[in-house]
Amino acid sequence: MNAISSTDHKNRQELEKILGEGNVQPWGEIESVRQQQIIECLAPKTTIQGIIYPQTQAQLAEVIAYTNQQQLKVLPGGFCSKIDWGGLVENIDFLVSTQNMNQLIEHAVGDLTITVEAGMKFSQVQAILARENQLLGFDPSYPETSTIGGIIATGDTGSLRQRYRGIRDLILGISIVRYDGKIAKAGGRVVKNVAGYDLMKLFTGSYGTLGIISQITLRVYPQAESSETVILTGEASAIAQINQILLASALTPVAVDLISSDLSKILGFGDNIGLMVRFQSIAESVKQQSQRLIELGEKIGLKAIYIDSDEENLWQQLKQQIWQSESNASIVCKIGITPTAAVKTLTQCQTIGVIHAGVGLGVLRFESVSPETLLNLRNWCESQGGFLSILKAPVDLKQQLEVWGYSGNALNLMRQIKQQFDPQNQFSPNRFVGGI
Repeated sequence: MNAISSTDHKNRQELEKILGEGNVQPWGEIESVRQQQIIECLAPKTTIQGIIYPQTQAQLAEVIAYTNQQQLKVLPGGFCSKIDWGGLVENIDFLVSTQNMNQLIEHAVGDLTITVEAGMKFSQVQAILARENQLLGFDPSYPETSTIGGIIATGDTGSLRQRYRGIRDLILGISIVRYDGKIAKAGGRVVKNVAGYDLMKLFTGSYGTLGIISQITLRVYPQAESSETVILTGEASAIAQINQILLASALTPVAVDLISSDLSKILGFGDNIGLMVRFQSIAESVKQQSQRLIELGEKIGLKAIYIDSDEENLWQQLKQQIWQSESNASIVCKIGITPTAAVKTLTQCQTIGVIHAGVGLGVLRFESVSPETLLNLRNWCESQGGFLSILKAPVDLKQQLEVWGYSGNALNLMRQIKQQFDPQNQFSPNRFVGGI
C-alpha cells in the first residue's frame, strides 16, 4: 500500500472529528489477517487508506455524507468474513466497518421479531433468542463471525432455506444509509416507508453496492423440541429417486442437502453421494418422520445413518468443510440448477460440494481448478437452466474469469437501479454483476 499522503491525513482528521480518536484505522495499523482478507477483494493497484468504524447509525450517516462530499469511494463490511466474495473492487478509499454498530434495538418476544444493528454477529443474535427458546431461520457460512448486515448483503441463507425460505423473506424491516448520508427505512418499525422499492429484497444480495445496511428487523421462530438427522448414501440414481420421493411426500424436513461423494467420504459416510435430511419438531413427529425416510431409502437400496445426539455438530462440520480451508488458494463457487439436475451436477463435479435439494442452490469448493474447468462447469449449469458464480478465489483467477457469469436480460435494469441509489458509484465499485 502507498505511503500516507497529506490528503489521507486530512481525511483521517476530518473523520475522527465525526467518530472520535481511534475509530479510523490507517492501513499500516490493520492486523495482518484482516489486511490479507481485504487484499483478496481488491483489484490490482487498488489501495485503501484504512478502515472507518462508526459506532452508531447517526455516525455512519455523517461519515457517508463526508465521503460523498469528498468523492471518496467506500467498501461496506462488518467483520470481513465474506469481504472477498464477488468481483474485485476498484479505486476504494476506505472500508467502512459496521462491526461496532452491534446493539440490540428491540426483541419483541411475543411478536416473534427482533431488531438489531447491522454489525451484530449472527451468533450473538442466536444467543439472545435462545434465552426465550427462539431462533433465526437461517444458518450462514461463518456463524461465529458473520454479521446480520453481511448475511443480508450476500444473501447467505444456508441449509435451513428448505423450511424457512431465503433470508430476504425473513426481513420485516430495514434501515439503510444512502450515498448522500440520508437514512432510508422500509418495512416494520417505521412511520413512513420508502415508496417504489421493496428495500428488504433489493438490498438482499446487493453486496454493498447500493448503500450501507444499518438496522434490520427479522422474523424469528420458536425452537423445536427435538432435532434429528438422517443420512442416506448409495448410487446416484437411487439418491435422485429418494430425493424426488422426499420432496413430493408429506414429510416436513427443515433441511435437505445433497452432498458430493468427496464430501460424504470426508464426513465418514462412505464413498458414495449422499442426502442429509434434518427434521425438527415435537419429539414424536421427528422420530416418526426419520423412521419413515429410512424405510423409504432402504427399500430402494440406500444405506441409512440415523443421528439423534450431537447432530448440530454434524451440520457445523458440513459448513466447515465447505468454507474453512487452510489455503488462500481455494476456490468457492455458488451454483444454481433445477432441482432435478442436482444429483447429476454433483456427480460431474468431482469435488467437495453441497446442493440444497429443494431449490437447486449450492456451493462447490475446489483446492485447485483451472479456468477452463470452471467455464465448462458454468456451461453445464447454464445448460440446466442455472448459473455458476465465483464467490471466493485468488485474485489472478478472478482476473481471468468473469466472476458472476450473468447471461440474463436484466443488466440494464440493474444499472438503472445502481444509478438511482448510487449515482457517483461510491459504494463497492465493480463488485457486482456487470461491473456494478
